[in-house]
Amino acid sequence: MNTYPDVKLFINGEWRDALAGETIPVSDPATEEVIGKIAHARKADLDLALEAADKGFKIWRDTSAYDRSKIMRKAADLLRSRADTIAYMMTREQGKPLAQSKMEVMGAADTIDWFAEEARRTYGQIIPARFGGVQQMAIKFPVGPVAAFTPWNFPINQVVRKLSAALAVGCSFIVKAPEETPASPAELIRAFADAGVPAGVLGLVYGVPAEISEYLTASPIIRKISFTGSTPVASIWRHLPANT
Repeated sequence: MNTYPDVKLFINGEWRDALAGETIPVSDPATEEVIGKIAHARKADLDLALEAADKGFKIWRDTSAYDRSKIMRKAADLLRSRADTIAYMMTREQGKPLAQSKMEVMGAADTIDWFAEEARRTYGQIIPARFGGVQQMAIKFPVGPVAAFTPWNFPINQVVRKLSAALAVGCSFIVKAPEETPASPAELIRAFADAGVPAGVLGLVYGVPAEISEYLTASPIIRKISFTGSTPVASIWRHLPANT
């Protein structure tokens, strides 16, 4: 029998409560019944997540494209094998029909497979030189830890495209997933962790969206941002330094 779980933060390869012990209730949108709770991250938790992402990046960037692809393929298979359970969670927290929830999970597995193949094709370029005896090459390197922010309407779909792209090229990744629909994206992260993604490469946090986004985007550890959300929030970030 399926049940709706309480959701924890995922930091440095561990599922953990917030340091302050704070939680946020999760409600069924159809009945307004409180069905669970999530750990509420504050700045101390975010510092741990950032430190882990910095260390995880150094491990993942040096992992071969072949091995990154293999781990991602395994994560996709795990997601498919858990589709019924995850679909139940998504329907409880988000309200869409069960068939559509399962379709989103299965589609996410296909997305992971696609990026897993792209991981093996992170090609550079050989550029024709103007002079004899000169060879010009362009080589691509992962930019660094990525911070992502996703909405509630497609709780796995919106995360998986950002996450898979980042992992494929060798970046570590922290996502502030939606507090309204926390369990299904947590299960996406769990599939990658169970597939063998090293500790620190993946981070998952929940809390006050403005507080978390402001703190993560201001960190010098974060080298790229991926955001899906409202225009007013995005406009706040127009004046961020170019290195983010």
